[in-house]
Amino acid sequence: MSTTRPYSPGDRGPEPSGASAASEGGASATGESEGTVPVAAVPTGHAAGRQVRRLSLDGQSGVVPLARDFTRQALYAWGWLPSATADQRAAAEDVLLVVSELVTNACLHAEGPDELWITCDRKVIRLEVSDRGTGQPAPRTPHRAGRPGGHGMFIVQRLCLDWGVIRTPGVAGKTVWAELGAPA
Repeated sequence: MSTTRPYSPGDRGPEPSGASAASEGGASATGESEGTVPVAAVPTGHAAGRQVRRLSLDGQSGVVPLARDFTRQALYAWGWLPSATADQRAAAEDVLLVVSELVTNACLHAEGPDELWITCDRKVIRLEVSDRGTGQPAPRTPHRAGRPGGHGMFIVQRLCLDWGVIRTPGVAGKTVWAELGAPA
């Protein structure tokens, strides 16, 4: 686990400005939530099979199920679901659980999430949740398995290959990222 490194090993950092605006074919997709605020779901194709999706959560209600549904749709589009084996099903469920934990933490500790980014290549899926909070997420120590609450970042730490926080100098908020391995 790393909470100080801005990017995980082998990551080239955030996508260049505008990289999520369209897919390689020039098309983008936008979904509408039940309210009047548009929810941008922008699939983007990248070299070497890298796929990116973005969901705006700013001002939305019911953001945890919204984020889970959005992630589930991405997992179907990228072939993680439906699962052919128990290991593949477990990997997809782990991704959905980590999304739930990251978005819930932004709701509880950071005035709510702004965006969810999901990036997938052949080996790793990366989840990023941005918010306006100033706190530093960390697993609670000591971890008390029998007590309710406080397990979110412990779960993220246990399920993920790596996770951390990105802060941009002069900009309020942060992005909490986590990476999980693709199913075998």
